[in-house]
Amino acid sequence: MMHSEYKWLDRIDSPDDLKKLSGSDLRQYCDELRQYIIEQCSSNPGHLASSLGAVELAVALHYVFNTPDDKIVWDVGHQTYAHKIITGRREAFRTNRKLGGISGFPRMSESPYDAFGGGHASVSISAAFGMAKAAELKGEQRQVVAVIGDGSMTGGLAFEGLNNAGASKQTNLLVILNDNNMAIDQATGALKNYLVKISTSRRYNAIKRRLWRILSHTPAVLRFCQKAGNAVKQGLLKNSNLFESLNFRYFGPIDGHNLPELVRVLTALQRIEGPKLLHVMTVKGKGYKPAECNKPVWHAPGKFNPETGERIVSKTEVARYQDVFGQTLLELARADERIVGITPAMPSGSSMNILMKEMPERCFDVGIAEGHAVTFSAGLAAAGMVPFCNIYSSFMQRAYDNVIHDVAIQRLPVVMCLDRGGLVGEDGATHHGAFDLAYFGTVPNLTVAAPMNELELRNMMFTALEAGRPFAIRYPRGNGAGVAWRDEPFAAMEIGRGRCLKEGERIAVLTIGTVGNFASEAIARMEADGIRVAHYDLRFAKPLDQELLHEVGRKFRCVVTVEDGALRGGVGEAVVAFFCEHGYLPKVVSLGIPDRFVEHGTPAQLYAQCGYDAEGIYRTLKSLQESLQ
Repeated sequence: MMHSEYKWLDRIDSPDDLKKLSGSDLRQYCDELRQYIIEQCSSNPGHLASSLGAVELAVALHYVFNTPDDKIVWDVGHQTYAHKIITGRREAFRTNRKLGGISGFPRMSESPYDAFGGGHASVSISAAFGMAKAAELKGEQRQVVAVIGDGSMTGGLAFEGLNNAGASKQTNLLVILNDNNMAIDQATGALKNYLVKISTSRRYNAIKRRLWRILSHTPAVLRFCQKAGNAVKQGLLKNSNLFESLNFRYFGPIDGHNLPELVRVLTALQRIEGPKLLHVMTVKGKGYKPAECNKPVWHAPGKFNPETGERIVSKTEVARYQDVFGQTLLELARADERIVGITPAMPSGSSMNILMKEMPERCFDVGIAEGHAVTFSAGLAAAGMVPFCNIYSSFMQRAYDNVIHDVAIQRLPVVMCLDRGGLVGEDGATHHGAFDLAYFGTVPNLTVAAPMNELELRNMMFTALEAGRPFAIRYPRGNGAGVAWRDEPFAAMEIGRGRCLKEGERIAVLTIGTVGNFASEAIARMEADGIRVAHYDLRFAKPLDQELLHEVGRKFRCVVTVEDGALRGGVGEAVVAFFCEHGYLPKVVSLGIPDRFVEHGTPAQLYAQCGYDAEGIYRTLKSLQESLQ
């Protein structure tokens, strides 16, 4: 179906337009909406499979509820493409995740229909309960819905929200569990098994379906049966009444792709007061066979041919940093039986699936639960293991307290590998790893390292294993620098020791991590201009190399620090503090992420915008050189 063949898609600019459609037209609109998402994502990559699985749910919600007065809070924002298109952003969707375009996630500043921002998991229930309680306190008649899915029910915050909301029996809140048995990879854990048990109980579900056909048209009978519902459920499905035990009235499971049933049930649930949970079964990637058959890959597949499903993958010999991590971890684990791997629902995203495939008994996917991942790792370390806990930088923020109390204070040898450090590109402000160098820099007992290339990452992992102390290694998303690393012998680094990459005069550049490669390019351009600039790679953000800093402070009139992280509280500020403490007075210019949230765009665009790509560093060096003259 090409864009010119759409019958209904171009006519729907708001939920009010949607409500004018009949049942059969609504079904066709869903098909067109799904096709439009596929077409757009084929050339402008995004989170495809999750949004395909939520098309009927998004349509039914906006068809039944009076949005934006009624509030829909979406968890795991990458399931919201249909929601965005329905709510007046059909043409803007062509700019999805592009610089200056709309966000790939809900944004309150973007639309009144985006009731709450959602870039990370497990927030919807707590936020929606807050909105529902506010409406109750202000005497407003308003429906509030939390849509949670893609594995995010495993997050501790989701259970905290359920626990608190369930105790408020008069507050109207509907939680929709969009259950596709997936996070990015296959869902894991006891909750997954519990939900499977509910969804596969044939007798229970057959009775539920018959009851709902009657009850959704008969409010009086519905209210009567509510009172007896808990006993019926316990009799049919023993020991699986988790949500009812938290004082949520449980309904479902129902087919999340059966649009008439979704509309009927959601309409009926509006009449029921108090906290309630609707269990909706969906298929991640629904309606596009390649995505249904390989859900992890099609979570965010990149560009592809929408007709054939062939992914358009750029050919490169350069390894991704995450694959260097995954392969190195496997090599280390083969040699040391103490090593185990831990990931919060990111085995393929972090490449820990490499270890998981060969040594499944020594690799743990704990679900979307970052705090638990860190403390679980601490427990393993306390019992003599050496855990490598891989968490995306922006998601590690949730586990900061666990790092301090459970790892650092107790000096436990947990190796925390922070993937996606720095600006990550199109996912935007919620996913940029902007703060780890700053927030980990304040933690005693913690070593913080950042490699400049693939070989350095490999050797830092070996160094962390040998160190036997709390250790964090942060590295960026994407391809490495092209440095040979495979089969290279491991070499331990001296902790807290940087290196001089290039001698120079008057101006020195201090870098931490892979931005050192940008600096090398800028310095080579300066040398072509006849100007010798020194380059030092710090390697360690904590502890800083004091001997190196003394040398730089004594020798150079101007110093440029460069980091792919927040300038406030970052490495540049630590360098300035060192110079001030020891009486050195060079002019210091710090380049990095400014004190604001950086929006989405390609990494190259964002590096340039923040002024620390190779061109930005070169301009800074030229300006300093001119000031010295």
